[in-house]
Amino acid sequence: MQSYTIGQAARLLGVSPDTARRWADAGRVATHRDESGRRLVDGRDLAAFSVELAASGSEEDPSYTSVRNAFPGIVTAIKLGDVAAQVEIQSGPHRLVSLLTREAVEELGLEVGMEATARVKSTNVHIDRA
Repeated sequence: MQSYTIGQAARLLGVSPDTARRWADAGRVATHRDESGRRLVDGRDLAAFSVELAASGSEEDPSYTSVRNAFPGIVTAIKLGDVAAQVEIQSGPHRLVSLLTREAVEELGLEVGMEATARVKSTNVHIDRA
């Protein structure tokens, strides 16, 4: 069975290692220690916790979109053409690029430095203004 360090678990859950440690200390996710004393999370436990975490987040902040893969981040670049535009968002280690209309960028009021969410569905990247 695959096990994950607290740092790996945090990366997979999209939180900081400190948050993952606090959750483990509070008993929200079960851990065990390896022979060198590192705290590990069993893969099955992590999978179950990630589903529970996603379900609880959707109750607190319901999503009003059919696109499920959300990458909250910051707009790092906008290239405007006469009709089309390219918007880049940095979400943690992920750089997402969306090609959309200039009109959509203007209607959303997108600017470099503002918070936005890139939503990925298949090969399309959609942008939600925060």
